[in-house]
Amino acid sequence: MTTNPSELAERVAGVVGSDRFTSDHGTAKVYVDVSSWVAAHQSLASDMPFFSWLSAIDWAAEVAVGEPPESDEFEQRYEILSCVGSPDGRMVVLSTDISKDQASIPSIADVFGGANWHEREAAEMFGIEFIGHPNLTHLYLPDAFEGHPLRKTFPLLSREVKPWPGTVDVEDMPEGSAGTPSTENPEDAG
Repeated sequence: MTTNPSELAERVAGVVGSDRFTSDHGTAKVYVDVSSWVAAHQSLASDMPFFSWLSAIDWAAEVAVGEPPESDEFEQRYEILSCVGSPDGRMVVLSTDISKDQASIPSIADVFGGANWHEREAAEMFGIEFIGHPNLTHLYLPDAFEGHPLRKTFPLLSREVKPWPGTVDVEDMPEGSAGTPSTENPEDAG
């Protein structure tokens, strides 16, 4: 089997029926339509049975805190990513986009049991519904918690107090105070 990321991405794209793939930064990444999300994982499960991770990216122009992107020429969406691998060390990232208006995607927890926890985390932190997931209960936040902390529109109160990236306020020590390094050579002193 190939370990070249470019060849791997092209091979996996053929297996899952995709025409979009990259191997940027040595990572094989294959883009699939959301309608093929589960089928793509099913087609890889026998050759690449190791589930590594699943997460999301909030591609948004509107942010609660900080500077908005310089360009709004990108499609606002959620990108869902999962990484699967093989016993011989080959790994591929599958990627799909979902609408911010209807943030839902079929669950792959029946294909890869390890996705269960990751989908719960993405549901809790991004507000994405994983259709068919057996138990989308909270992992981190209290049940009464309102909002989704990893959405870019979620107000991070600590960053409202000190904007990101928070600068460190450091004052110079007064001359001659204890703990201030001396500029004199200790061997010259007496």
